[in-house]
Amino acid sequence: MHSSRPVTVIIEAMDTKLLELLVCPVTKGPLDVQRELQELWSRSARLAYPIRNGIPILLENEARTLSDEELESLKPRTPLV
Repeated sequence: MHSSRPVTVIIEAMDTKLLELLVCPVTKGPLDVQRELQELWSRSARLAYPIRNGIPILLENEARTLSDEELESLKPRTPLV
């Protein structure tokens, strides 16, 4: 049976630990989840990877380039301990 839940609910249900395991395929750096935009942002590669139907599309040719303004809008990362 097909679920009628919105994609945003699926994204919110993603386990935080799972998201922490995902890295940028270009730089192997961490990704920031942008739930409202349905994207994963790589600061180091300056790329935004789309999330479609709850599935991260981690392909460089599917990503868009992040603007300086978008990068500056990110909060500083909290180091994982």
